[in-house]
Amino acid sequence: MTKAPGPNPKRTLGVGRLLIVFYAVFAISSTARASFQIVTKFEQAPLAYSLSLVSALVYILATISLAKSGKSWRQVALWSVIFELVGVLAVGTLSFVAPELFAHPSVWSGFGSGYGYIPLVLPLLGLLWIRKTQREI
Repeated sequence: MTKAPGPNPKRTLGVGRLLIVFYAVFAISSTARASFQIVTKFEQAPLAYSLSLVSALVYILATISLAKSGKSWRQVALWSVIFELVGVLAVGTLSFVAPELFAHPSVWSGFGSGYGYIPLVLPLLGLLWIRKTQREI
């Protein structure tokens, strides 16, 4: 019998709950910031603001998939967190190599320096948590 997808007790207790809360906070804050930037001043920095929206969508997907159970959700969580890490590394590097592209910062520019580097650390913790919980299942 297949278990219906819902919250995964192993993932939503202790450290897993804290990780999901961090992802949820970043999902809400980056969505609000990106939405405001796109509506009010998109023409000033379309690349940076578009990347902020992409990061917001990734945080939303990661939050949901980390909280859900099942093999499919684990795969979604894994790929969304990998995408997030690649995004942070790529945008972070580009923001130093080609700073003219990021006159206005995005969530991932400067490797998340505007957010205390949490955008750089969060996917690493996410990958470690996915690996740990995968072994427990």
